Amino acid sequence: MNYRTYIFKLFFRIALIVGSILTLAYTIFKNETAYSVVSGLVILYLLINTYTFVKRRFVAMDDFFEAVKYRDFSRWFPEDRGPKDIRFLYTGFNEINRTIKEINSQNQAQYVYLQKILEMVDIGIIAYNLESGDVLWSNDSFGDILDIPSFKNIRFVENRKPELFNTIFETYHREPDSISIALQNESIKILISDTVFQVEDDAFKLVVIQDIDNTLNKNESESWKKLLSVMTHEIMNSITPISSLADTLQKNLQLAIEQPDEASLELEDLNAGVKTIKNRSEGLLKFAKTYRSLSKVTHLNLQSVKVEDLFDNIQRLMEPSIKAKHIEIKFKITSPKLALDIDTHLIEQVLINLILNAVDACKNSENPEIKIIASQNPNRDIVIKVFDNGSGIPQDILENIFIPFFTSKTTGSGIGLSLCKQIMLLHKGRIIVKSIEGEGSVFSLVF
Repeated sequence: MNYRTYIFKLFFRIALIVGSILTLAYTIFKNETAYSVVSGLVILYLLINTYTFVKRRFVAMDDFFEAVKYRDFSRWFPEDRGPKDIRFLYTGFNEINRTIKEINSQNQAQYVYLQKILEMVDIGIIAYNLESGDVLWSNDSFGDILDIPSFKNIRFVENRKPELFNTIFETYHREPDSISIALQNESIKILISDTVFQVEDDAFKLVVIQDIDNTLNKNESESWKKLLSVMTHEIMNSITPISSLADTLQKNLQLAIEQPDEASLELEDLNAGVKTIKNRSEGLLKFAKTYRSLSKVTHLNLQSVKVEDLFDNIQRLMEPSIKAKHIEIKFKITSPKLALDIDTHLIEQVLINLILNAVDACKNSENPEIKIIASQNPNRDIVIKVFDNGSGIPQDILENIFIPFFTSKTTGSGIGLSLCKQIMLLHKGRIIVKSIEGEGSVFSLVF
């Protein structure tokens, strides 16, 4: 409606100008000088008025487009003053600004919401410009997994860790791929995938990584809980029939004692029942002895312990029997001030287990030696390492040694190392192994 009013007013002015020009021509033709001057002044006024009428609308539109150009949607156009058609135009501009601000606000809220979600996940995500290397976006988990600080350009990684740069940024992983990467003194497994996308003229690469070790640890912890539940169920399944059979035999025996003439006691039945109880009890006892250590890691009794005191206890306990086997054992601490918040009994159990494994690995070595060393790495993690120069662990089974019930020994139960790992997970730590077959192994406890 406003558009039609504007067109009408514009054509009305044009009609007045045309009429005035015709009047001027007529007065000139009739040689009416006075009327000619008046007609000329009217034409001049109409031209100026029409120019102003058209210009103010274009000026208003130009101001609005300038604001759009610089994304200034906060500008407010006055709706309460000026010509009616301009006020109507300003109302439209303000409505557009309000709509765009609402859209921007919604988009910003969605962006923040998405950003918070991506920050909370334990999956590393980074997007960067393929040509310049500038990082478009990255979450904290990406740096945490790769143990690198925040950076604005991927060349930062290239200058400090060329191998990691080549693996993560230069190599393409169109399909999710499981790879091992070296970080300081340890190696971790990650699942990596990437894709390339185009934004206008720029190409970007999106890389997604996930720490498989942490995921496996969580799954393994859940498996342990399920395992304990299964074991409880199995034990109860053994105890229930034993209890029932014992109750039946006890009633028969009691009846035979109280009424010897009426109730005869079959000694063969009694012997068979007792034998059944004995056999089942021995099986249950063997089962319990094999797996009872699993129930010891349900909670921690944490206390601050000096590593020096921890080593003294282990040395007094283990040194006599180890030296009797002609194996050299040494304890070393880089700083006497090193201390840990641990459950002493459980960590002692871990160290004893690792030392006994080292003793077993060294039994055929010419100059068997075991070293236990405590130190603090640059990340301020305290690390206890158990070295041996024994037979080492074959590479084909190295990844399986922490799996519950896996063992390469004919007399092993497969509980020891898996129990060690479970104890370290409860301490928010980790256990790392490096081994070369024929040269020896080193187990690292990282707190």
